[in-house]
Amino acid sequence: MLTRDHIETVVRAALREDAPWGDLTSDTLIPAESTATAELRAREGGVFSGGKVFAAAFALTDPRIQVTLHAADGERFISGGVLATVVGPARGILQAERVGLNFTQRMSGIATVTARYVDAVAGTDARIADTRKTTPGLRRFERHAVRSGGGHNHRFSLSDAVMAKDNHLAVLVARHGSITAALRAARAALPHTTHLEVEVDRLDQLDAVLAAGTGPRGVGTIMLDNFSLDDLRAGVERIAGRTIVEASGGVSLDTVGAIAATGVDVISVGALTHSARALDLGLDVRLEE
Repeated sequence: MLTRDHIETVVRAALREDAPWGDLTSDTLIPAESTATAELRAREGGVFSGGKVFAAAFALTDPRIQVTLHAADGERFISGGVLATVVGPARGILQAERVGLNFTQRMSGIATVTARYVDAVAGTDARIADTRKTTPGLRRFERHAVRSGGGHNHRFSLSDAVMAKDNHLAVLVARHGSITAALRAARAALPHTTHLEVEVDRLDQLDAVLAAGTGPRGVGTIMLDNFSLDDLRAGVERIAGRTIVEASGGVSLDTVGAIAATGVDVISVGALTHSARALDLGLDVRLEE
């Protein structure tokens, strides 16, 4: 997901935003010949993500800067741990510091909260998945961070799969007369390689969806949206393994374990990306000349 080209494109844009005409402070106060060593240090425990992005911020600012990563993406660390060492021209290190930190703090925060959700469903077969509730322009970074935390990715974009939600179904029913007929027509129009997911928000909608067919030639996933635990259990029982069952809505660390215990296959959690706080990481810089 994170190619070198994509990392460099996004990081270059961030560096231009942060220092469009250079770093006035460092250029004024720090001698051009000064070098420095800096350590990326954890102020709290968590799960690391964004190492290549962090390194790119320095390399693209000054290719003479060397970054050595001491933690791999997905690795857990404790407070006080040194996650990376940065060595090179001091001006470049100071100029790239904030951009590098912004990315890895954000990504490590997402990885850390994802790992908590994954830990909360341990012992069940449920996957924790993200949603499209990501920061515009940073979806690849944030979804990589979800994977660093042990989670899975949902469809990447609107172009990747068909997901029929309540508004789509209302339009389709008005045209075809029933949910079943609407879904059959949709499936018939799609290539066999395209996944079809349908969202329902009431148990009484399930039979009509199932009647449209399941699996590769029908509905591939049914999302049970904002269902109570009792209704989730009833929905899983009614679907009876004929298709993937996804739970969504009202998911928190307090509720995700009970949701997983109902037997659903996937639990999608918007909070992984839209509400994760940046992890407290700092760059301790030591000038050498």
